[in-house]
Amino acid sequence: MKRRIFLLNLITLMDIAMISIKPVFGSPTPSIITKTDEEWQRLLTEEQYHILRQEGTEPPFSSPLNTEKRQGSYHCAGCQLELFTSTMKYDSGTGWPSFVTTISEHIATKKDFRMILPRTEYHCARCGGHQGHVFDDGPPPTHQRWCNNGLALQFIPR
Repeated sequence: MKRRIFLLNLITLMDIAMISIKPVFGSPTPSIITKTDEEWQRLLTEEQYHILRQEGTEPPFSSPLNTEKRQGSYHCAGCQLELFTSTMKYDSGTGWPSFVTTISEHIATKKDFRMILPRTEYHCARCGGHQGHVFDDGPPPTHQRWCNNGLALQFIPR
Protein backbone atom coordinates (compact mmCIF):
# COMPACT_ATOMS: atom_id res chain seq x y z
CA MET A 1 0.00 0.00 0.00
CA LYS A 2 2.81 2.44 0.88
CA ARG A 3 4.56 1.68 -2.41
CA ARG A 4 1.36 2.37 -4.37
CA ILE A 5 0.89 5.73 -2.63
CA PHE A 6 4.55 6.57 -3.23
CA LEU A 7 4.22 5.73 -6.96
CA LEU A 8 1.01 7.75 -7.33
CA ASN A 9 2.67 10.74 -5.65
CA LEU A 10 5.72 10.34 -7.89
CA ILE A 11 3.56 10.26 -11.04
CA THR A 12 1.68 13.37 -9.88
CA LEU A 13 4.95 15.22 -9.24
CA MET A 14 6.25 14.20 -12.67
CA ASP A 15 3.05 15.53 -14.31
CA ILE A 16 3.38 18.83 -12.44
CA ALA A 17 7.02 19.12 -13.51
CA MET A 18 6.06 18.56 -17.16
CA ILE A 19 3.63 21.50 -17.20
CA SER A 20 6.44 23.94 -17.93
CA ILE A 21 7.81 24.08 -21.47
CA LYS A 22 11.01 22.11 -21.86
CA PRO A 23 12.97 20.59 -24.72
CA VAL A 24 12.10 17.06 -25.85
CA PHE A 25 14.72 14.53 -24.68
CA GLY A 26 16.60 17.30 -22.84
CA SER A 27 18.46 18.40 -25.99
CA PRO A 28 19.98 21.89 -26.14
CA THR A 29 17.70 24.51 -27.65
CA PRO A 30 18.54 27.20 -30.21
CA SER A 31 18.86 30.79 -29.01
CA ILE A 32 15.48 32.20 -27.99
CA ILE A 33 13.73 34.91 -30.02
CA THR A 34 11.48 37.29 -28.12
CA LYS A 35 9.12 39.83 -29.68
CA THR A 36 6.26 41.92 -28.37
CA ASP A 37 2.68 41.02 -29.29
CA GLU A 38 2.65 44.04 -31.59
CA GLU A 39 5.76 42.80 -33.41
CA TRP A 40 4.24 39.31 -33.83
CA GLN A 41 0.99 40.81 -35.14
CA ARG A 42 2.92 42.80 -37.78
CA LEU A 43 5.00 39.76 -38.77
CA LEU A 44 2.21 37.15 -38.98
CA THR A 45 -1.18 36.93 -40.66
CA GLU A 46 -4.18 37.09 -38.32
CA GLU A 47 -4.66 33.30 -38.61
CA GLN A 48 -0.97 32.57 -38.01
CA TYR A 49 -0.97 34.87 -34.99
CA HIS A 50 -4.00 33.03 -33.57
CA ILE A 51 -2.28 29.64 -33.96
CA LEU A 52 1.34 30.49 -33.12
CA ARG A 53 0.82 33.04 -30.33
CA GLN A 54 -2.62 32.12 -28.92
CA GLU A 55 -2.37 28.31 -29.31
CA GLY A 56 -5.25 28.12 -31.77
CA THR A 57 -6.03 25.34 -34.26
CA GLU A 58 -6.85 25.62 -37.96
CA PRO A 59 -9.75 23.63 -39.45
CA PRO A 60 -8.84 20.09 -40.61
CA PHE A 61 -8.06 19.61 -44.31
CA SER A 62 -7.60 23.39 -44.75
CA SER A 63 -3.82 23.44 -45.27
CA PRO A 64 -2.16 22.72 -48.62
CA LEU A 65 0.78 21.31 -46.60
CA ASN A 66 -1.45 18.39 -45.65
CA THR A 67 -1.00 16.99 -49.17
CA GLU A 68 2.54 18.29 -49.81
CA LYS A 69 4.63 15.44 -51.29
CA ARG A 70 7.83 17.16 -52.47
CA GLN A 71 11.22 16.70 -50.81
CA GLY A 72 12.15 19.56 -48.52
CA SER A 73 11.87 20.85 -44.99
CA TYR A 74 9.19 22.35 -42.77
CA HIS A 75 10.09 25.48 -40.82
CA CYS A 76 8.34 27.46 -38.08
CA ALA A 77 6.31 30.21 -39.75
CA GLY A 78 7.23 32.55 -36.90
CA CYS A 79 11.02 32.34 -36.93
CA GLN A 80 11.94 29.92 -39.79
CA LEU A 81 13.59 27.35 -37.50
CA GLU A 82 13.59 23.94 -39.24
CA LEU A 83 11.28 21.59 -37.31
CA PHE A 84 10.72 18.65 -39.69
CA THR A 85 12.00 17.15 -42.93
CA SER A 86 9.86 15.63 -45.67
CA THR A 87 11.18 12.15 -44.75
CA MET A 88 9.48 12.54 -41.34
CA LYS A 89 6.06 13.33 -42.87
CA TYR A 90 3.22 10.87 -43.44
CA ASP A 91 -0.51 11.01 -44.21
CA SER A 92 -2.32 10.38 -40.93
CA GLY A 93 -5.77 10.95 -42.45
CA THR A 94 -6.56 13.45 -39.67
CA GLY A 95 -6.57 16.57 -41.87
CA TRP A 96 -3.39 18.14 -40.51
CA PRO A 97 0.23 17.69 -41.63
CA SER A 98 1.63 14.86 -39.50
CA PHE A 99 5.15 13.67 -38.79
CA VAL A 100 6.62 10.56 -37.12
CA THR A 101 9.36 12.52 -35.36
CA THR A 102 10.90 15.99 -35.13
CA ILE A 103 14.25 17.70 -35.08
CA SER A 104 14.16 17.20 -31.31
CA GLU A 105 16.35 20.09 -30.19
CA HIS A 106 14.06 22.45 -32.12
CA ILE A 107 10.87 21.43 -30.28
CA ALA A 108 9.69 22.18 -26.73
CA THR A 109 6.74 20.44 -25.07
CA LYS A 110 4.27 21.08 -22.27
CA LYS A 111 1.14 19.45 -20.86
CA ASP A 112 -2.13 20.84 -22.20
CA PHE A 113 -5.27 20.35 -20.07
CA ARG A 114 -7.72 22.33 -22.24
CA MET A 115 -9.55 19.16 -23.33
CA ILE A 116 -9.76 17.94 -19.68
CA LEU A 117 -7.52 14.93 -20.32
CA PRO A 118 -3.85 15.91 -20.56
CA ARG A 119 -2.24 16.07 -23.98
CA THR A 120 1.32 16.91 -24.98
CA GLU A 121 1.45 20.22 -26.80
CA TYR A 122 4.58 21.25 -28.67
CA HIS A 123 6.10 24.58 -29.63
CA CYS A 124 9.03 25.93 -31.61
CA ALA A 125 11.97 25.97 -29.20
CA ARG A 126 13.29 29.25 -30.66
CA CYS A 127 10.22 31.54 -30.69
CA GLY A 128 7.73 29.57 -28.59
CA GLY A 129 5.22 29.44 -31.45
CA HIS A 130 2.49 26.82 -30.94
CA GLN A 131 2.71 24.07 -33.56
CA GLY A 132 0.35 21.28 -32.47
CA HIS A 133 0.07 18.16 -30.33
CA VAL A 134 1.86 14.81 -30.26
CA PHE A 135 -0.06 11.54 -29.91
CA ASP A 136 1.03 7.91 -29.47
CA ASP A 137 -1.05 6.56 -32.39
CA GLY A 138 1.43 7.01 -35.24
CA PRO A 139 3.19 4.46 -37.44
CA PRO A 140 6.43 2.60 -36.64
CA PRO A 141 9.18 3.11 -35.77
CA THR A 142 8.23 5.89 -33.29
CA HIS A 143 4.47 5.20 -33.04
CA GLN A 144 4.10 8.97 -32.64
CA ARG A 145 1.93 11.40 -34.58
CA TRP A 146 3.24 14.96 -34.43
CA CYS A 147 0.03 16.66 -35.60
CA ASN A 148 0.88 20.17 -36.83
CA ASN A 149 -1.08 23.23 -37.90
CA GLY A 150 -0.17 23.93 -41.53
CA LEU A 151 -0.35 27.70 -40.98
CA ALA A 152 2.33 27.36 -38.31
CA LEU A 153 4.74 25.96 -40.90
CA GLN A 154 6.56 27.15 -43.99
CA PHE A 155 7.57 24.47 -46.50
CA ILE A 156 10.90 24.95 -48.25
CA PRO A 157 11.35 22.59 -51.23
CA ARG A 158 14.75 20.95 -51.71
